[in-house]
Amino acid sequence: MTPEAKVKKVVAEQLRNLGAYYFYPVTSGYGRSGVPDIVGCYKGRFFGIECKARDNKPTPLQQINLDDIDKQSGIALVINEKNMHSVQDILDPSDVNDRQMEFDFEYE
Repeated sequence: MTPEAKVKKVVAEQLRNLGAYYFYPVTSGYGRSGVPDIVGCYKGRFFGIECKARDNKPTPLQQINLDDIDKQSGIALVINEKNMHSVQDILDPSDVNDRQMEFDFEYE
């Protein structure tokens, strides 16, 4: 198993434990390039997770997609071996209740 595949496996296990909706998008002729490795939704929050081996960084196109997710108040993560066990804590922090997460929006 490649180092990146190991990261994806650990991340997917945490997402299953949370009961999150997620999938691995397949980029083909009609797909969008640079989409994170794993996309999904948990408790009404969209997330994109780019999995990397070692200290590898997202490509410029991957970073643009992660930034776009972040700009829309989604959760954009770059996960590697160092932080692969923290996904569950990031998506479901114990100090944030569901109502707070649901209603903390800025209005213009």
